[in-house]
Amino acid sequence: MMTDPVADMLTRIRNAGTAGTGVIRCPSSRLKHSVAKVLEEAGYLSGVSVEDAGGKPSLVLGIRFRDDGDPLIEGIRRVSRPSRRIYVGKDGVPKVRNGLGMAVLSTSRGVLSDDAARDAQVGGEVLCEVW
Repeated sequence: MMTDPVADMLTRIRNAGTAGTGVIRCPSSRLKHSVAKVLEEAGYLSGVSVEDAGGKPSLVLGIRFRDDGDPLIEGIRRVSRPSRRIYVGKDGVPKVRNGLGMAVLSTSRGVLSDDAARDAQVGGEVLCEVW
């Protein structure tokens, strides 16, 4: 039994970048699909799609690499965990690596990047940080 599916997806992304794998698959959910779409909009992933694999939906993610072959995602970290949820108000939205990275938040307006949450003036649960 998996207790934190979002952390599993983030670990698969981190491992695929380290191994040089261009495409990964993981079980799909609405939250994981929303997080992946935010990462794709920010340019960290090359593609996000949902395929049917054996009667169950599977999330297919394309990992982006630099010209020298290094992964574009240098680090990815789960912030809010099932054992310890981290919530921030609209004034407490974090800046990751002094603005060089991004945070992904689950807000009342959906899953947003830190910049989009600041623009919408909403806070929420900090799901992960990417740099």
